[in-house]
Amino acid sequence: MLAALRPYLERESLAAFFVGVSSGFPYAMIGATLTTRLAQDGIDKRTITAFALALLAYNLKVFWAWIVDGVRIPLLGRLGQRVSWLLLSGAAVIAAVINLAFVDPAADIQSVVVAAVLVGIAGATYDIVIDAYRIETLKPYQLGVGSGMSQYGWRIGSAAAGALALVVAGRMGWAAAYVACAAFALPAMLTGLIVGEPARHVAIGERGVAAVWRSIAGPFVEFLRRNGAWLVLLFVLVHKIGDTLANLTLRLLFNDLGYSNDEIAVYDVAFGFWAFLAGIFVGGVLYTKLGLKRSLLLALVLMGVSNLSFAALAAIGHSNPGLAAAIGFENFASGYGGVVVVAYFSALCNLQFTAAQYALISAAASVLGRVMTSTTAGGLIQWMGYVNFYVLTTVLALPGILLFWYMMRAGMVDRALGTAARE
Repeated sequence: MLAALRPYLERESLAAFFVGVSSGFPYAMIGATLTTRLAQDGIDKRTITAFALALLAYNLKVFWAWIVDGVRIPLLGRLGQRVSWLLLSGAAVIAAVINLAFVDPAADIQSVVVAAVLVGIAGATYDIVIDAYRIETLKPYQLGVGSGMSQYGWRIGSAAAGALALVVAGRMGWAAAYVACAAFALPAMLTGLIVGEPARHVAIGERGVAAVWRSIAGPFVEFLRRNGAWLVLLFVLVHKIGDTLANLTLRLLFNDLGYSNDEIAVYDVAFGFWAFLAGIFVGGVLYTKLGLKRSLLLALVLMGVSNLSFAALAAIGHSNPGLAAAIGFENFASGYGGVVVVAYFSALCNLQFTAAQYALISAAASVLGRVMTSTTAGGLIQWMGYVNFYVLTTVLALPGILLFWYMMRAGMVDRALGTAARE
């Protein structure tokens, strides 16, 4: 037992956990938490689902991720490329979340749009740095464990911030809730200062125009030259469409079924949190037993099927046991899948372009689902109802499952891996 637990207690794994805590909370602030806030202020469904566009910053981050790889921050840069960017982007997240705290959706919805987008941009930039820091800090044999620890941290950060926001908002208002949650940006900043610059960080050697061009073009050229790279990107694009659509609309379902803030905090946030942790634990075990490919294929199936539980909940109506079962299944599947998906995406990176390549991969992973959520989800729900909507999200998971199965059979999964999996 001690031997099994030792990798989770190594310095690099613990660092992955703490940076994960800070990575999760900005997403919660403009995801489920903002959905609940807007719904309680009487904003209509089409407007609420359109706020998913704020999350598109996480998909567009690839366009400025090269800056994190190639631009040295004056003065702060003496602490190291990754550490200095952790401090700068963390401070930007704190400022953006506090700004969102003091806008009023009922009085000026446009100000909320701007504030939410700013949180999205700051949070996405923080994600770029955190992902690069995690991958470069972990050794190749730690990628699986480190991915699990990062997922533990992400879920704790998002769940704790979401629960704290609901509880504080119910007693002191939403402004106080958002200000309190801004403190969740600190763990990653402190981790960077304590652990220091990653040992595996590979700085770009050129200076001036050559360095800028290599920072921008190098990550894409290197990745796309790999065997099967285009098929890998296609898989990344389509594998999570159904899951993203389902997750970004859950708070609308809960609100329409009449769940209170306290019920959501207990069942969606708290109970879901423990189910997610259980899924991560099982994911770590099965990753070791089954290997990357088979464990990832199983994860894709579970994440797709889990959406049916919300179709069942919509058919049943307001039921706390039903909510617990649906949330439990979905979070277990997400926890399990998160371990193997993040490990696979991390292993695809070249250490010379860690920030830009992981940003490309992670951004592509949910872009289609977020675009569909912001443009069509509200209308689809009003047209076909919640039951049929969540059945549709399950059907949309099939292309990703079939494509990865083909990639396994063709040997493309192993051939497309980067240096992060070997050096």
